[in-house]
Amino acid sequence: MAREKAWVDLIPRDALEKAWVTRVDLGGRVLAVYDTPSGLFASAALCNHGGADLCDGYFDGHVIECPLHQGAFDVRDGRPVGAPAVRRMLTYEVRERGGMVQVRI
Repeated sequence: MAREKAWVDLIPRDALEKAWVTRVDLGGRVLAVYDTPSGLFASAALCNHGGADLCDGYFDGHVIECPLHQGAFDVRDGRPVGAPAVRRMLTYEVRERGGMVQVRI
C-alpha cells in the first residue's frame, strides 16, 4: 500500500513576490514558488541542466528562464520550452489553505 504524500505549510501567501518567483527553503529542500496568472506553482529551485538557482532567472507569465544558460521551463508542468533544457524540471503540487501556501512532498 503506497503512502499518500502529505501537504506541508510552505510560506504565507502574502509573503510571496506578486507575479514573480519566490525562493523558499523547506528543511534543506530549496523550492521556487511561482505566482502566475493562472495560480501558484512550485518546483525545485535548481535547474536540472546547469544547477543554477532558477529564482535568479527571468520569469514571465508561466515560463522561468535559467540565469546560467537561458534554458526555459513551463512552471505549470515542468516541461522544457527553451534550449538547452531538454528534461522536465521537478515540480510539486501546490495549494492555498487559510492564507498559507502548501506543497505536497
